Amino acid sequence: MTFIAKPKVAHPSLPRNTLGLTRRDYEGALSTLCAGCGHDSITASITEAIWGLSLEPQNVVKLSGIGCSSKTTAYFVSGGHGFNSVHGRMPSIAMGANAANRALTYIGVSGDGDTLSIGLGQFCHAIRRNLDMLYIIENNGVYGLTKGQFSASADIGTKAKKGETNQQPPIDPVLLAMTLGASFVARSFSGDKAQLVPLIQAGLKHRGFALIDVLSPCVTFNDHEGSTKSYAYTREHYEPAVHADFVPLEREISVAYQEGETVPVVMHDGSRIVLRKLDSAYDPTNRATAAAQIQERMHSGEYLTGLLYLDETAQHEFHQVNSTPAAPLNSIPYEALSPGSQGLEKILARYR
Repeated sequence: MTFIAKPKVAHPSLPRNTLGLTRRDYEGALSTLCAGCGHDSITASITEAIWGLSLEPQNVVKLSGIGCSSKTTAYFVSGGHGFNSVHGRMPSIAMGANAANRALTYIGVSGDGDTLSIGLGQFCHAIRRNLDMLYIIENNGVYGLTKGQFSASADIGTKAKKGETNQQPPIDPVLLAMTLGASFVARSFSGDKAQLVPLIQAGLKHRGFALIDVLSPCVTFNDHEGSTKSYAYTREHYEPAVHADFVPLEREISVAYQEGETVPVVMHDGSRIVLRKLDSAYDPTNRATAAAQIQERMHSGEYLTGLLYLDETAQHEFHQVNSTPAAPLNSIPYEALSPGSQGLEKILARYR
């Protein structure tokens, strides 16, 4: 995988955070995603959020799996630590890194395929163990890197690029996380930066597992079946001399709407989703009510966005449960970590 570095040039008038750093200091490589991809909008929001919190870049850990979404960790905080794991296994890497060094800030970026299909089991156990991390799902309902098959989050009735209709019910990561006991659950839209940035900042500051499911349009697999100018029709009726592909240049989809309002968002292919932003009367601390409202809106064809559930009283964060030392394990001297031959013998005796 090849990345192109951005030039390290910052205009002297750019605003700086409390560390004296500009937003450019929190950027990464140039994106290789399709122009107009919602994932790039999420990257911009992550960059803005981390810059606003004045986090030290070298204290940020970026983790991902496989997929379009998992490429995005290369596009922000180039000075942070990064690990691109195998498909669906990002939570295991996050668990080990977090156990070894609790002093760092952990942010995992995954997709609906990476999280809800091959990685579903690991995702569930990261929630169950209340791992102290922010987990962002860049949710577009398709497998982008393998040409647009339905993912586990695709809605019933959704049509794929090649025309087939999805008949399988979706897995809702928000409801799943709440069922498993997650203490911070939110949903947003990639084009609503005003809502997404503070949600990311709140998730980063939350102690325990914080999930943000971000609906993110895919610009490539959006041409409708039946059009004689669609990619599928063209490939069926013409034999190219040289195989080539083309991704159309699209504009980023953005929205602006107030608390309590509902807004339809037209996708690049003409389809639409309906977003409803939480109002000030909504109580995010009531799990049962939150789940009921999410399901009620889903039946109405609406995605409820905002901070959906928050439990500030939860006392079962990963390090609390396991009584890990306050100092990162990698800073503890070997003599303190090693039990010695006699200590090892006592440990082994427990299993005999």
